Amino acid sequence: MRATRMSLLRQRRLCDRVWRGPVARAPAPADFVRGNAPSPLKTLGYCSVLRDLLFQMSILENIAHIRERIAAAARPAQRQPEEIALMAVTKTFPPEHIREAYDAGLRLFGENRVQEFAGKAGALADLRDAEWHLIGHLQSNKAGKAAELFTAVDSVDSLRLAQKINDSAQELEKKLNVLIEINVGGEDAKTGIALGSAELEEILGAAPGLEHLIFGGLMTIPPFTVDPEGARPYFRRLREVRDQIAAKRLPAIQMDVLSMGMSHDFEIAIEEGSTCVRLGTAIFGERKKA
Repeated sequence: MRATRMSLLRQRRLCDRVWRGPVARAPAPADFVRGNAPSPLKTLGYCSVLRDLLFQMSILENIAHIRERIAAAARPAQRQPEEIALMAVTKTFPPEHIREAYDAGLRLFGENRVQEFAGKAGALADLRDAEWHLIGHLQSNKAGKAAELFTAVDSVDSLRLAQKINDSAQELEKKLNVLIEINVGGEDAKTGIALGSAELEEILGAAPGLEHLIFGGLMTIPPFTVDPEGARPYFRRLREVRDQIAAKRLPAIQMDVLSMGMSHDFEIAIEEGSTCVRLGTAIFGERKKA
C-alpha cells in the first residue's frame, strides 16, 4: 500500500504540471485507446482519473505534497518556504478531518461561517495551540460571537465592522489579529473594500483608536479563472497596495501578512509574494455537495 501511495504522489507531480498548463480540448473516448492518442491528451485524461484517486489519499500525504509544491513555487521567487504559512480551510469539513490535519502538523485553520464553527469548536477545544481564523464575510451583528470564537478575523471590509469587532474584543479583554479584505477584481458578488475606496483610508486612519485590534496586513480572493495564471495580475496588484501602505509607516498598522492564494492558484500567489495560502480541497479533498 505504501509503495502504491508513493507511486501516486510521483504521478500527481506530473499531473500538477499538466493541469497548470494551457487548457486542452476535451478528449474524446477514442483519444484514450492505447497508443492512438497524442501524449498530452492521454496524460490529461489519465490525470482526471488520478485526481479522483488522490482525494482518497490521507490528509497527511496531501499536506506533505502541498509543502513540496510550496517549496517549488518559492524557489524561482528566491523565497524560503518557511516564509509562507499554510492555512487549512475547514468549511464543511468535520472535526475529525480537522484533527487529522492538526496531527499532520498544521496549526492554522480558516473557517467561513461563525455559526458553523460554533458547532465544531467544542470538539476541538483541546487543540490548544491551534489558531482559528474567520476568513468569510462577517456580519456586524455576529461580531461578538466571532470575537469569542476566533483568534483572528481576516475579512474586515468596513470601518463599522472593525469598530464592532474592537468593541466585542474589549468586552472579552482580548486582542484580535485582523486583516483588511480587498476586492481586487471589483466584483459586485464579492465582499471586500474596493481599490481606491475612501473606506480603506478610513480604516487605516482609525486603527490607533481600535486598541483591541492588531492590523497585520491584507487579504483577497481574486476573480476565478480556469487558468491559474489569470490570477497573477490581481495578486500583483494586492502586493503593490500592501507596499504602498507599508511605505507610509502608519501608526498601529503592520503590513507583514499578504493572505492570497487557494487550492487552484496558490503557486502563482506565492510567486507574487503571498505570505499565507488558504487551502481546503487540496488538503481535505472535494467538498460534498448539499
